[in-house]
Amino acid sequence: QVQLQESGPGLVKPSQTLSLTCTVSGGSITTNYYYWSWIRQPPGKGLEWMGAIAYSGSTYYSPSLKSRTSISRDTSKNQFTLQLSSVTPEDTAVYYCVRANTLVVVTTSQGSWGQGTQVTVSS
Repeated sequence: QVQLQESGPGLVKPSQTLSLTCTVSGGSITTNYYYWSWIRQPPGKGLEWMGAIAYSGSTYYSPSLKSRTSISRDTSKNQFTLQLSSVTPEDTAVYYCVRANTLVVVTTSQGSWGQGTQVTVSS
């Protein structure tokens, strides 16, 4: 029943900050005890968990991306947002938002997924 929808620019220039929003319907982002994650998949590569914001508002990040990643939420809009700074072409990927009852999501069988949105980093 819960639905997630990613939105944001499909093309970002190198060095800029990528901002994506996940709009959630059919469930509240504050409901115990879910985690709301951002996951990406570069072309030809596997899934990469980037980070999550918990039902409580606590945030968690992949160590490899922590320095560039910020996840926040707007409970009044039932949305959560990904910001990835200083992007390079290696950040080109399909980006997904996910609801799961575990913090780290590593397979598509876990949780409820948005349809994904393609983001290309190019000058």
